Parts: sequence; structure tokens; C-alpha cells
Amino acid sequence: MTEAAELPPAPEEARAVFGEFFPEAVRYAELLADAGVKRGLIGPREVPRLWERHLLNCAVLSEVVPQGVTVCDVGSGAGLPGIPLALVRRDLKITLLEPLLRRTTFLQEAVELLGLDHVTVVRGRAEEVLGKLQPVHVVTARAVAPLDRLAGWGVPLLRPYGEMLALKGDTADEELVTAKTALAKLGVVKTSVLQVGEGLVDPLSTVVRVEVGESPGGVRFAAKRAKAARVGRTRRRR
Repeated sequence: MTEAAELPPAPEEARAVFGEFFPEAVRYAELLADAGVKRGLIGPREVPRLWERHLLNCAVLSEVVPQGVTVCDVGSGAGLPGIPLALVRRDLKITLLEPLLRRTTFLQEAVELLGLDHVTVVRGRAEEVLGKLQPVHVVTARAVAPLDRLAGWGVPLLRPYGEMLALKGDTADEELVTAKTALAKLGVVKTSVLQVGEGLVDPLSTVVRVEVGESPGGVRFAAKRAKAARVGRTRRRR
């Protein structure tokens, strides 16, 4: 059995990013390095680079998230990017959406431990909660799937004129080109690739921004949403 890697001390940049919630960020890093590894949510080799590669890389996403909006973190896993974002942005209402029970159990424990009253954990797949969750202003995701597939899950959860922010690597531009047709069918009207975290992370975090018009998910998903809403109203009347 491999010995668990030791969590390094938080870098100075972490104090700048998390501010008054730096102690909570340290607690979350310790939780990931311990329970997160034991439960198979992150690999033991990730522990030495938890701060730079995971927590800071995700927290700087806050630079491009508007004030006071609702957010759904799709395929939240161990809470990345949703929990670092929640630590630095108390003005947001965040839903961590994750289908696997062991992960949602971990997420709920983390949310309670860190006192994140503005965060809700929901177990389910994006396609299952369509019409059950209130549409959100922003969908976030990290390392979940290629962009075309990810957009198929995330974009239908948006409100009209909302946006999906996906943390990606070097393949961001290439994925945008490949996903162009799929994105157009989903009602996407604008795409861009942003670099965030100047002076805080190296390399900079790459974010693909996908903006929708008045029909998030396109015509097909508008029909699905309407049907889900009708079913919901019928159930409430019973």
C-alpha cells in the first residue's frame, strides 16, 4: 500500500485569493488530502499539488462570475470548482450537482464542515434534474467531459441569456472548433476563451465561456422543460 503524500503548506497566493476564508480553504484542502484520497475522489499523486492545480486554479474562476447570481456546478465530484468558488464568493447561490452517492456524501460533509450556507448539494445527472432545478444564471464545470458533450448537459440548465464557464486546459480552442455545430444547436450565441488568475496561478487558468440566447438548449430542450414543468404542476396539485 502506497504511503499517502503529505499536503504541502498553503502558498502565499492562497491567502490573497481566499482572504478571510483562508482557514476554511485550509480545512477543505486537508479534507481532500485525507478523506478525499481514502474515498477515491482524488488520486494520492494530486495531494502535493492540491493548492496550485486544484484549489487556486478553481477559485480564480470567480474573476469571471457575475455578482449575486445562481450557479450550478455540474459533475461536481470532490467539489471542484464549486467549493473553492463558494469560499471566495458568498454572494452566489451555488448548487453542487453530482450523480454518485459517495461523492454527494463527501460534498455534504464538506459543505457542513465549512459552513457554506449558500451551497446546496443535489444528487443526480444534469439530464435528470432538467425541469426540477430552477434554471441558473451560470453553469460551471471542470474536467467533466469534452466540450460538446458537457454543453449538452450544462447548457439546458441555464436561464435565458445565461452562460456556461468550463475550466479547460490547452485543448480549449480546439474543443471549441470541434463543438461548434453542437453548440449552435443548443442555442449558444457566443463563445470565448479567457485566461484568469494573473499573478495568482501559473499557468493561468483557461476558461471556455459559452453564452446562450433566449432558448438555452435549443428547441428540443425547451419542449422538455415545458413538459417537466407541467408534470411538476400536476404533482403539486395532487
